[in-house]
Amino acid sequence: MKISSPSKSWVFPLLFMIAAAATSEAGNLTAYDILQSYNFPVGILPVGVTQYEINPSTGKFSVYLNKTCDLSIQGYELKYRTKITGTISRDRIANLSGIQVKLLLFWFDIIRVSKDREEMNFSVGVISAGFPVDSFDASPQCGCGFHCANLKAGDENSDLTSLVPLFE
Repeated sequence: MKISSPSKSWVFPLLFMIAAAATSEAGNLTAYDILQSYNFPVGILPVGVTQYEINPSTGKFSVYLNKTCDLSIQGYELKYRTKITGTISRDRIANLSGIQVKLLLFWFDIIRVSKDREEMNFSVGVISAGFPVDSFDASPQCGCGFHCANLKAGDENSDLTSLVPLFE
């Protein structure tokens, strides 16, 4: 009696169903929701996240923005690339890639973000800066950070580049 091996044609549909089930569980959550589930404020990511991927067991993630994003926050110039990667755990993001800060004349990669009680700490290696957590309650807008005028009246679909910075 010959025993035949099962057809391999069932493997792809099975993997597809498993992937679809995993996506649908997290499908209703945004990248901002995921940040909050790890005890981070939403404002460490700008407006414009189009999708994300996260491995819940390792914390490795990728976040995708609709375009590169330049903005200023509390006197610091920041650049967000269209893809941001790292490893997230409660109150800590390590191996960060895709976000830069300008210090004097040079751009440095922000490689680590941590939250210690009511302070957010951003590190470029040996140098770090701390800010109150509540400074990041809302997501900044590309081009103007946290100080943006409202969209023109009646133009809800206006591109964010039409936002005008407010002068303090």
